[in-house]
Amino acid sequence: MSRKRSHAGTMSKSILLAVLFMLAGTTIALADDASKFVPGTKINGVLVGGMTVEEAKIQIEGFYSREYQLSIKEKGDAEEVINGPEIGYQVVFSEGLKTVLDEQNASGRVAGPAVDNNYSQKGVVSYDEGKLKERLNSLSCMSGEGITATTNARITDWQQGIPFTILPEVQGNSVNLEKLEALVKAALNEVSPQINIEESGCYDTITVTSEDAGLIAKRDSFNGIRAMEITYVLGDGQSEVLKGEEIYSWVSGMTEGVINVKGDKVTAYVKGLADKYDIQGKERAFRVTNGKPSLLPGSYGRKMDQAEETAALNAIIQSGQSQKREPKYIQTVADKTSAWGGTYVEADMAAQHVYMYKAGALVWDSPCVTGNVSKNYTTPEGIFTLYNKETDRILRGAKKADGTYEYESHVDYWMPFNGGIGFHDANWRSRFGGAIYQTTGSHGCVNLPPEKAKVLYGLVYSGIPVICHY
Repeated sequence: MSRKRSHAGTMSKSILLAVLFMLAGTTIALADDASKFVPGTKINGVLVGGMTVEEAKIQIEGFYSREYQLSIKEKGDAEEVINGPEIGYQVVFSEGLKTVLDEQNASGRVAGPAVDNNYSQKGVVSYDEGKLKERLNSLSCMSGEGITATTNARITDWQQGIPFTILPEVQGNSVNLEKLEALVKAALNEVSPQINIEESGCYDTITVTSEDAGLIAKRDSFNGIRAMEITYVLGDGQSEVLKGEEIYSWVSGMTEGVINVKGDKVTAYVKGLADKYDIQGKERAFRVTNGKPSLLPGSYGRKMDQAEETAALNAIIQSGQSQKREPKYIQTVADKTSAWGGTYVEADMAAQHVYMYKAGALVWDSPCVTGNVSKNYTTPEGIFTLYNKETDRILRGAKKADGTYEYESHVDYWMPFNGGIGFHDANWRSRFGGAIYQTTGSHGCVNLPPEKAKVLYGLVYSGIPVICHY
């Protein structure tokens, strides 16, 4: 009996070995629990065979939050690692895992060495942006010893008395943080295990060398500016020198060969010149014929065209050429050496007398009658400009409601200098000078004897200064 049992046991073992041998290298269909993944199932490399969907979800998500690593390959075979836990890395899976189980059940739950039960599923990735940025900045390739910044060739900074030169480029091993961050984020979102920052172009590269034509042109332009002198020739024999040092302080760079000048600086400089040297509308001292000094306002005088001069100065800076220049004027003066020069007409309303000077010499004079003081027609004081001159002119007062005019007077010689006020002949008067103007003066014009007006008409011209004072 004992020998028989031993023989039967031997046969059972032999049969089991034969069955295992027959099954080796084959597939088998399982009739196990359909709520669980078949044995040997891997999702994203994580073994989940025999687990339910929820168990597999916990297993895979836990793997990523605990064990995910991103390897960063650097120059010279260096390598650094970002661990998932240090940046709060998580991957959350939803319906994808159940889809895998459904697929296994639909295909008969086949298992075995010949069956590929490896699956890939995409989850929703999240991580702490702040912690990631901190980790990137702490990488040896970003802040470690031996990091040399890659720099482009550039122009030296301004130094008093020293020409601009070009500092050569430096090819270092610095990493562009923006490119590195983008590459790392893409890898994290794809759950990639490794990146190569050299192959991906994250290292800084030189884009401007010391041989760059644009850089050389920029250096030459800046040196041209620092050597510039623009001398403004202004009125009354005065001048202002704008030096390269000040001009360069207005420059913000150069784009495609064009110097970038701060427009507000140029505008402010031109305005400063105008404020200092324009005389139109300003009170000016004038020593009248009787020797008494008068302080007179008026429309006559230099007035700079600030918009035109600003544009002109910008163009000069672009040219880099030193020069002397007169500003652009809206209105200028007959004699640039003084406020009104030596040729002008002077109406002394206190003396009721008019004088004409030419190159400083008195060439004509006459008594006159100015505006009627008693009726507030007083002729204004000031330094004005003769607009033009006409013959055979009818002067009219204000138009009345009935269509007629306050007055109408024919004159042979008309020489206006202040709106509707001017010199003219007055053949209706028999006397001139004295105190006539106090009670029976003009409507504001300067009345002259006809013969005197004729001579003055031949002497004056458009633009000549007219100075009226008491």
